[in-house]
This record gives sequence, C-alpha cells and structure tokens, in this order.
Amino acid sequence: MKFCDDPLGPPILAYAHNYSHGDVELPHTHQCSQFLHALNGVIRVDTPSESWVVTTHQGLWIPSGIRHSLRITGDVRVRTLFVDPMARADLPNTCMLSKVSPLLTSLIIEAVSLPDIRLSGTRDERIFELILDELRLLNAIDFYLPIPKTEALVMLCQNVSERISHPWTASDAAKFLGQSERTVSRRFQQELGLTFTEWLRQQRLLCASELLASGYSVLDTALAIGYDSPSAFSAMFKSRTGLSPRDYCPMVISSG
Repeated sequence: MKFCDDPLGPPILAYAHNYSHGDVELPHTHQCSQFLHALNGVIRVDTPSESWVVTTHQGLWIPSGIRHSLRITGDVRVRTLFVDPMARADLPNTCMLSKVSPLLTSLIIEAVSLPDIRLSGTRDERIFELILDELRLLNAIDFYLPIPKTEALVMLCQNVSERISHPWTASDAAKFLGQSERTVSRRFQQELGLTFTEWLRQQRLLCASELLASGYSVLDTALAIGYDSPSAFSAMFKSRTGLSPRDYCPMVISSG
C-alpha cells in the first residue's frame, strides 16, 4: 500500500493496480488523499464510520488520515489518484462517492503512464492540473451505509446483516433492543441520520451490489437479501442506482 508512511512527492500521482476476486486490503491510512476509481468490478470500502460500495464508472474520495479497508468482488482494475491535501483548497474533506465522467476516466488512465516528475508548462503538467480541476466538480452519490457507534445498535445492525434475508421490520428492531419503535427510530436518526427502514434498504442495496458482481442471478440476489419478488427488488435497485440489476451485471464485469 502506497504512501501509508511516506509523504507524497508531487502534488498528485496516478497509480494502476489490478485485484483478483476475494482480495482484501487490511485497514490502513495514507498521508495523502486518495481517489479510488474502479474501471470494472466492485470494491467494498469500510471506514470507522461508513461502508461504501464502489462500482464501475464510480470513484471514492478518501481524505488523508481516514482509516479504511478494501474488499474486492470480481476481477477489479483500479486506477487511483494520490493527492496532496493542499493541492487545491476546495477538495473534499470527507469521504465522497461520485460518478466519474468519461473525461476524468481518460485523464486518469493517461496520467498513469506519465512520469512522477513533470516540467512546468508541459502537456504532462496540464493533464494533472486538469485532473485537479475535474476533482473539484465531483457530485456526491448517496450510496453508503453509516456504521453505528453505540454497542446496542452495533449488535442490532450486525444481527440484521448476518440475517439479511429475514423480513426485518421496525418492530423486530424494537423487540431486539427492548425499546419502543419510536425510541428506536429516534436513536437511528440521532446516530446514523437514517430511519431503521432506510438503513436496512441501504444495507440490502450494498449486499445486492456485491452478490450481483459475484455472479448471482437477479432471483437469487433478491431472495438472499429478503425480497420475495424479483420485480420489487429490481424496482428498488434501479431507483437507487439508475440501472436495472440485469444491466448492472455485465457493466460491472466487463466495462472499462
């Protein structure tokens, strides 16, 4: 893992790495910010406060010092930018998932082949400067899962995640915690910014993304995450990702 201990030299560097299905990167931090861009496949990124799923044509901005781990689904080609936090004053200071434009993808791919040291006023320098300009235009995608802090909600969420096919309701959550549904709803809103139902939907969506990328059929994925109807699952998936599960699968596996 690059730049965990050593500082970044130039303001920005591009790096290519290919992962195999099942690969993991243990929790670590970088002394620089990182933009993790998936050309294909799925990357699960876990931080102390959130979990993210990065799919094809998406990128995750990870500020310097944020501890994170990676879990790979499918054979994934990653193109990463390592960026000095001071390279631009208005770069994000929190993790942010974004779609990656064809222009930015092309620039990153080109930058991988460029030397680390570049002369002022050259084409190489202008490419990296344009990349920094494009990073300032990233638009956040609401596709992440907040992680609870208190022990009771941690235990509940772990139990739900381990039995994600169960038809969970807010009433089930209330019984698990021994509290009223209103109290549980208030605790989720205060700690995670979501209702229990919204959190459950996000958890199922992230699980579905990984299962589909692993080769599960739409029907098997729907059943595995607690949907009796593949059509209801497909409607939910498309409303959140903009793609039907059938369109999502070949894009994740072969795009880029």
